[in-house]
Amino acid sequence: MNTKKENKNKKKTWIQYGIFAIVAITLYATGLHTEVVGFAQRGLLATGLMNPDVEEIAQVRNNEKNDDKASMPNLTKADLNLKLIHAEGKTRSLKEFKGKVIFLNFWATWCPPCIAEMPSIDELHEEMGDEVAFVMLSFDDDFEKAKDFDKRKGYDLPIYAPASNLPEMFQSSSLPTTYIIDAAGNLALTHKGMADYSDQDFKDFLLDLK
Repeated sequence: MNTKKENKNKKKTWIQYGIFAIVAITLYATGLHTEVVGFAQRGLLATGLMNPDVEEIAQVRNNEKNDDKASMPNLTKADLNLKLIHAEGKTRSLKEFKGKVIFLNFWATWCPPCIAEMPSIDELHEEMGDEVAFVMLSFDDDFEKAKDFDKRKGYDLPIYAPASNLPEMFQSSSLPTTYIIDAAGNLALTHKGMADYSDQDFKDFLLDLK
């Protein structure tokens, strides 16, 4: 009797494993596994633990502004010598956005953390797209995948592909990576990894960089 029960349980377990394997293979075959994992990672984003400490950065910048001995001596000028191809095919340069705060994000459709943070970036873009220049730089081998993803999700984000070599200061080995450049052309923030950019503290941080 116990042997029959054990065999039944084993059979049930193998059936479950089989179902999981089929689901996993299907997700990988269709490319949807990235979005499934990205969706799961949004729960981690909701904790705020992955967000950059913009309050500390803002405090340091304010201290430098108030220093009579020098005018913000520790800030690094951003290298804006980066050419971009817009989703519509137009070639642009990062220099064109100087004078505005720039939100430069490196991402790819195959990167789950990139997918996880994308809704927060879309929300930020909808709210601050007129005040901040958004440059969503795709590292997909096929730029069409990035454009199709943006359209399918209904984001309407400014999607670009690199049209020149990346300046040394922007050569990151991880995706996503986000660079924030202030209106004066200084690199204000480098954040490697995903974050919730719809956070109010981050929005206030961007406004202070104008």
